[in-house]
Amino acid sequence: MAGSVKADQLAGHLQRGLSPAYLMHGDDPLLSMEAVDAVRAKARSQDFSEREVLTVDRYFDWGALHAAGAGMSLFGDRKIIELRIPTGKPGAQGSEAIAAFCANLSPDNLAIVSLPRLAKRDQSSAWFSALAKAGTTVEIYALDRGQLPEWIAGRLLRNKQRADRETLTFLADSVEGNLLAAHQEIQKLALLLPEGPLDFAAVREAVLNVARFDVGKLTEAMLAGDRPRLVRMLEGLQAEGEAPPRIVWIVAEEIRAIARVQRGLESGRNLSDLCRENRVWGEPRVSLVGRAAKRLRSSTLRDSLAHAARIDRIAKGVAKGNAWDELLQLGLKLAA
Repeated sequence: MAGSVKADQLAGHLQRGLSPAYLMHGDDPLLSMEAVDAVRAKARSQDFSEREVLTVDRYFDWGALHAAGAGMSLFGDRKIIELRIPTGKPGAQGSEAIAAFCANLSPDNLAIVSLPRLAKRDQSSAWFSALAKAGTTVEIYALDRGQLPEWIAGRLLRNKQRADRETLTFLADSVEGNLLAAHQEIQKLALLLPEGPLDFAAVREAVLNVARFDVGKLTEAMLAGDRPRLVRMLEGLQAEGEAPPRIVWIVAEEIRAIARVQRGLESGRNLSDLCRENRVWGEPRVSLVGRAAKRLRSSTLRDSLAHAARIDRIAKGVAKGNAWDELLQLGLKLAA
């Protein structure tokens, strides 16, 4: 059953049977966890009763993968072998070990390989191709912000609850694109509120004091020029007690990355290579940084870094002023 499916197609795929191996790669923790859980559950229903988990770090011995694949169970049970590669880069030795593992995959073993979202270039590597040919590739990508209300609606239906557009939008804004946070809120609503249509006021009361705001999403709103979202996020971060120096540091690092990408583009270099060198990963951040590098003047970036340094001094009590007001002014300037 080799091939490729998206995360929302996995349930239908599993109804038709199991592949010998699953290559999971993507950038959303909740969807990745649920995909692995679904394959695991299907495998257990087919008598895969043992499980061995291998996590690759700098000290990982690739001989352990060969041993896991070659070892026989004491009780003759079928085994799930989970290989987790958090960096998505197994290296030369790992590439060889993965290719050999795929070539000798036992029918009594099921392999689940978990990776972060990989660039197209990495997906054309020999080790990735070997895994893809051995079984099924599952693409697990984060939802666009516009898809989140519909996703929440679908999850509510699993709990026999429904919400109108206003309530769904409120929930999406409260979790700021974080699916794991959305999942937690949905589970809480299932415990607190009855089945059927949900009252907006009741939902608002249930989640108002636990809204989650991600500083990384703040820079995304800033670079996208989404001023209302930028204002809302700063207010939320302030209400949650976030420390201004941490926000200043993250925003300043974003400005520095944009400035370096901008200089590279001016010298004729490729955006993808520049983003990779400057640790700008994944969509939409690559697109946002690329557009910002073309949109913002170098003088604006220099002034913004100086402004960020001034805000840092204010936040630490070295200079006078209101750090939150200054952060808003800096964000609005970069969002212009």
